[in-house]
Amino acid sequence: MAASPGFARITLPLAAINFLNQCNRGMVATIGPLLAIEFGLSASGLGLLAACFFGAYAAAQLPIGVALDLHGPRRVQATLAVVSAAGFLLCAAAPDVMVLALGRILCGLGLAAGLMAMLKANSQWYPKERVAAVTGAGLFLAGMGGMAATVPVQAALPWLGWRGIFVLLAGLTVCAAVWILTVVPDRPPGAAVPQRRSLLREIGEFGRIFRDRPFLRFLPAIMVLSALNFTFTGLWAGPWLRDVGGLEDGPRALALLIYAMGLVTGSLVTGQAAWFAQQRGRSAMFVPYVGIGGVLLAQAVLIAGPGGFWPTVAAWFAFSFCGSVGVVGYAAVGQGFPPELQGRVATAINFSMLVLVFILQIGIGAILDLWPRTANGGWDPAGYAVALSVTFLLQALAAAWIVVAPRGRAA
Repeated sequence: MAASPGFARITLPLAAINFLNQCNRGMVATIGPLLAIEFGLSASGLGLLAACFFGAYAAAQLPIGVALDLHGPRRVQATLAVVSAAGFLLCAAAPDVMVLALGRILCGLGLAAGLMAMLKANSQWYPKERVAAVTGAGLFLAGMGGMAATVPVQAALPWLGWRGIFVLLAGLTVCAAVWILTVVPDRPPGAAVPQRRSLLREIGEFGRIFRDRPFLRFLPAIMVLSALNFTFTGLWAGPWLRDVGGLEDGPRALALLIYAMGLVTGSLVTGQAAWFAQQRGRSAMFVPYVGIGGVLLAQAVLIAGPGGFWPTVAAWFAFSFCGSVGVVGYAAVGQGFPPELQGRVATAINFSMLVLVFILQIGIGAILDLWPRTANGGWDPAGYAVALSVTFLLQALAAAWIVVAPRGRAA
């Protein structure tokens, strides 16, 4: 494998898009109550608004996987970043919820290559046992976008309003697109140039991926692990902290900041832990197994109910820290496929995961709407307990599938 041009040229510019992606996702948890009031949204309506982003994100995954393998992360990500900038501007100008939803859809399409482009670039330039660690370091920096979506956004709201924050995101996204286009190299010297084949044949490679037994064995656990983090950081952690935790705006923003810190530190620590474990002969899935257990335990604590500010925050921190290990699972599964399929393997997992996020965003809202609204306009704590019980059961079943699923490559 050719020597890498370095983290600053390969991973860092692509991490910038992931920074904006995570800021955009996490911001809805902060401004969601404002949007619900301004546009008169129910819980399911707010969930549907948040899910528009993830629905578009999911729909774009498989085509983006083909594009990444054929054209490389530099050109694909720089082009899509411009689409997301247009989406941010549309959100800022939205006169009603329908236009806001359309803006969210454009943002989802434009940011859909974020993690996948970084994984593809890293898999091209680094040895396979290093990919999880380097990607984790990139996500450590990107995760600061989720942190920026909490206390900083809450502090900026009186000055910029939620519309001004979307304008700021649009400008930053254009800057990131220019950075990627001018700095990130294409494929390594001597790397095989993808053969030009029909689009149908390229898309047909997804059939090979979805028939692979190890892929199917680990897919449910990995997709649920990541989907739960996306679902709660993207919306429902904020309302939970208000309605169940009883937190006002300031403490709630601080709690969301600590939640985001769990994702940031987890991305770095679990990526390095995976590399350390593999160096010592452990399975590439060893660290994801530990993460699954941690998220199950955190959900059990949250279902039991709040026990004060710091115990509650500690449970959410553990939830996001352990949930961040899903990306290690992406890298682990990708090790079983040739380099020319890495983009499609990653987007196949991401597509499946994002479809689940779309369902969970709306489904949790539908569960909450089964109870009357509370006096302060929130949702009943009993609804949150039921929703978390459903996600706990879903993850437990996905973990059990690893044990009972067929093993080995399909014939």
